[in-house]
Amino acid sequence: MPVTKKKKIVLWSLWLLIFPVGLFLVNEAFPAPEADKWNLLAFALFFIITCLMPMKINGASTYLVQWATIAVFLKYGILAEILFSQLTVMIVILRSRTSEPLSFRIPFNSLMFFTTSLLAGLAYFAAGGQIGSLDLVHITVYGFVFQFTSFLANQLILYLYDKFTGANPKFFSIDVIWDFSITILVFPYALAIYIAESYVGIPALLLLGIPFFIMTAIMKMYNSSEKINVDLKKAGEIGHQLAGRLSTDEVLDTFVSQVADLFKADYAYVVDYRDNQLQMLRMFENGELLANNVPPVRYNKGIGGKVITTNMAVIYDRKSEWKDMVTGHLPIDSESIMATPIARNNKIEGVLILGARHKYAFNRHQLQIMDILSTYFAVSLEKAGYVQRAIAISERCGLTKLYNYRYLDAKLEKSMEKVNAGELDTLSLVMMDIDRFKGINDQYGHQSGNDILIQLARIIEEEVGEEGTVARYGGEEFVVLLPNYGKDLALLFAETLRKRIESHAFQIINDLDHERSMLDVQITLSIGVSTAPDDSDDGMALIRNADRALYIGAKQAGRNKVAAYAK
Repeated sequence: MPVTKKKKIVLWSLWLLIFPVGLFLVNEAFPAPEADKWNLLAFALFFIITCLMPMKINGASTYLVQWATIAVFLKYGILAEILFSQLTVMIVILRSRTSEPLSFRIPFNSLMFFTTSLLAGLAYFAAGGQIGSLDLVHITVYGFVFQFTSFLANQLILYLYDKFTGANPKFFSIDVIWDFSITILVFPYALAIYIAESYVGIPALLLLGIPFFIMTAIMKMYNSSEKINVDLKKAGEIGHQLAGRLSTDEVLDTFVSQVADLFKADYAYVVDYRDNQLQMLRMFENGELLANNVPPVRYNKGIGGKVITTNMAVIYDRKSEWKDMVTGHLPIDSESIMATPIARNNKIEGVLILGARHKYAFNRHQLQIMDILSTYFAVSLEKAGYVQRAIAISERCGLTKLYNYRYLDAKLEKSMEKVNAGELDTLSLVMMDIDRFKGINDQYGHQSGNDILIQLARIIEEEVGEEGTVARYGGEEFVVLLPNYGKDLALLFAETLRKRIESHAFQIINDLDHERSMLDVQITLSIGVSTAPDDSDDGMALIRNADRALYIGAKQAGRNKVAAYAK
């Protein structure tokens, strides 16, 4: 649920009604004992340092201030614990990274901590606990009542808030189990610091605090290292996936979707840098690949332009840092941005841009991971280009650039499988041959004949469009596969093509003429048509049937004709 202005007004109104009055009433009902100001200052510093050194537990920042709040409560009472908890609230809020505004988080968290402290303190006194006691059994039993009530109240408030905002929370979630485990583990340490400080004074805070802070720092470094190792492992897995993709489209789609998933990005874009322009290649938003409809921009414009011109990756934690430089496509709710150059052989070829709807979404170490992934991507894209070119060479006729017999054979086999499986209703094969082509070669030269073949190939492609597959079958023979074309429709296509060729003037250079003059030459086609499953359920039989129709039904009938196979 978005934070509205009305919501903020309600929260601040509640805070003004509850918090000041609540503090006054608590002080009246449970007055704080006299305290040494240096001891209070030492505890305050202790609180501040603890809040500045959170630990990563279950992937989230955890502030282990309970051990200090319990000690403060047992020594100074409920008012001191409330004030110290409020100090914790302010530090944590200012350090935490979230998209919710401070104007909402401050009153909400302040009220939540105040309520939690108040309920825990009241439970402690109701159970029979006393402030300042040094009896181990007393502070253990009643101190646990205070700590458990504090934990329960905190979880209940968060649960009710999630329900109110439309979420579907579980009260006994993995996060709750972690919080309870931390509560149990910290409790003995809190009692130890309370007892030690009561007997020794401020030095006890140093004796117990320094090892704790050192341990926290070590754990923080360890967790950071573990996170980097996990990301590196995932980056390696993505690299293996990219290496297995054989087309540039597959590489692009895999890269942009996997990188978005790795970095938990809401938006991911791959931008190509070419001819002094930035052109969008892939758009991945909210878990889906989108059609590219973004016009190109000049290479030095926007966030991509900054990455290109400086050859440096960038991270922006909030919109105010980048909103003035955007010229291309970024959703209006974007906040955090991370972008890095994509380079190959020390040459920048593009930019990878990630976006998230919340602030502080990306970390600095992720730039290194992105740099590694961009290298994987550039190498895989280059390899896929080589593979595609190699496949194109093996599948295409070198002269006409149409598909060759090898490709036609495989395509026909797959198409017939679809017909026999009921995935295609019909499949027509149209075979054509240039009439008296040998005479053209003899009269004008073989290169002139090649020119005619190339021009004819383009005309056939135009007529077929996206409806079928065109291949050069032999010397002057061509084949068209037309899925879901019945015999009548295939015959209509063949007759339309025949008439167009008959009236078309093919331009050639007469290589056998001394002056090599430009000529217009007329040719005709004889065409045979066969259709599956009516004529055959086998691919090779379909070709033989069309070939038979071509020579018996068209060639022997006078050429420049269309004939259908007849059983």
